[in-house]
Amino acid sequence: MPSPPALETAAISSGEEMRGIPASWIGTSQETISVNRVFSMSPRKWGMSPFSLHVLSRRAMVTRSQRAVEMLVATLDLEEIEVNTFRGRSPQDERQRVFGGQVAGQALVAAGRTIAGRNVHSLHAYFLRPGDPSIPILYEVDRIRDGKSFATRRVVAIQRGAAIFHLSASFQKPEQGLEHQLPMPQAPDPESLPDGDARMQSLLKRIPPDKVTKEMKAWLERPRPIDIRHVNPAKNPFQPEKRPPRQMVWVRANGRLPDAPLLHQCVVAYASDMTLLDTATLPHGIPWAFMNPDYQMASLDHAMWFHRSFRADEWLLYAEESPSSSGGRGFTTGHMFTQGGHLVVSVAQEGLIRPVGKTKDQLAR
Repeated sequence: MPSPPALETAAISSGEEMRGIPASWIGTSQETISVNRVFSMSPRKWGMSPFSLHVLSRRAMVTRSQRAVEMLVATLDLEEIEVNTFRGRSPQDERQRVFGGQVAGQALVAAGRTIAGRNVHSLHAYFLRPGDPSIPILYEVDRIRDGKSFATRRVVAIQRGAAIFHLSASFQKPEQGLEHQLPMPQAPDPESLPDGDARMQSLLKRIPPDKVTKEMKAWLERPRPIDIRHVNPAKNPFQPEKRPPRQMVWVRANGRLPDAPLLHQCVVAYASDMTLLDTATLPHGIPWAFMNPDYQMASLDHAMWFHRSFRADEWLLYAEESPSSSGGRGFTTGHMFTQGGHLVVSVAQEGLIRPVGKTKDQLAR
């Protein structure tokens, strides 16, 4: 299999630049491109057939949101530089550190590239150090065990010679067995809720013009690969009311994906790190938690269980709750359901919620 083309800097329609994404995979804002351009260079890596690519290319022509999905998949498509060693890059979107969902998704890609005939059923990960988005991330895979039914992989993500992330994942051959699940909670149809772009525009209009920085405006207006629709958002995210630590959001990829189970699992791993830790802030009425200078927030560990097959480009209800918060850490859990009511993924995460500055002094009194 030929190696991917040299990575270039490519501009997208909003004027942002994403270093590390092949320009030939993106095209211009006036061009009509199929998703096939993203995947045709390495279909076997994702377990795709030429037929599935052909069907996809006819169904999904590039829009602004589809372009964001293509760039996410390009980010997840690691370069194999040696046996069991892969290199990943980060989009240059003004983040000071690598998004946790990205490194989790890339690590799962690295593990999955060393497996054949099995699907991931669980992963357990630790975020060890902040990742630097300006340099590549190396992923070293340790093939712990290949059994008759199960296979285990350990992946370490490395930057500047130090581990920034550690993942263990288990893969299983398809089997039949007992079936039961928790019932899906009731929720409004996702198409009846504002999409992510509309929500961000609403937020932008509510910020006083003199408070809107160039970086904030770019972050709010950038195209997003994941569409997140909140079932019951705060009436005023800048002055939220205190409420129980539970929330529900509908999530899906913001465009079409090919028929590649590993890719769908990696995209959901990416998306599962969004909104989950926010749930632990709800009883405390913390305004706009992840952009609040009074709190330092970061994922510490992350676990996922994949129960049944699903598509990441179809709606999944993410039901989240936070059983506990203490010691500067918030513990959260989540369950993802298809629109048909099937429980497909469970998630658990603990994250840092550390008060800083005056807020820390006030809590100490």
